[in-house]
Amino acid sequence: MQLPSSSPEALPTLQAEAEAEGKKCCVGALITNHEGRILVQKRSPDRKLFPNCWDIIGGHVEAGETLTTALAREIREETGWDLARIKSLVHIFEWEAAPQGIRREFDFLVEVEGDLEHPHLEQDKHTAFRWISRDELDVLKEERLAGDDDELYQLVKKTLEWLVPSTPEGTQ
Repeated sequence: MQLPSSSPEALPTLQAEAEAEGKKCCVGALITNHEGRILVQKRSPDRKLFPNCWDIIGGHVEAGETLTTALAREIREETGWDLARIKSLVHIFEWEAAPQGIRREFDFLVEVEGDLEHPHLEQDKHTAFRWISRDELDVLKEERLAGDDDELYQLVKKTLEWLVPSTPEGTQ
């Protein structure tokens, strides 16, 4: 997978472009563990968007925040961990949250500091967490309605493929 090339210096410009187009910004964190799995958490049943569905860490950029500060805040709020390093901007896409409008989401592959086996979930927003590998991707389709986009599934799949490339059968 070819990851978008974007230096940290370019992030303010990307954010300003989205805001100039009238789009609210969101951030997502693809957090990996030492086994190359990605952290997902299950949204609580009373959430407006995607109740009971698995999702990555993230949320909306608040007034006065940069993409980086919002990313660090969301990671801290949703896991109790600290953002150690942004490894790469992985994906940018848009989605609509009626009636609030179009969101432009920036998803990052990150390293965090903290006890990776014991995240501190926001209990009113998330009910469970798990680390998934390529073999477990179908969990991301649980509770999704027919016709829901599969953007999250594709994002996590492509990131996992990039992190741990497949080896042809019979090779090591």
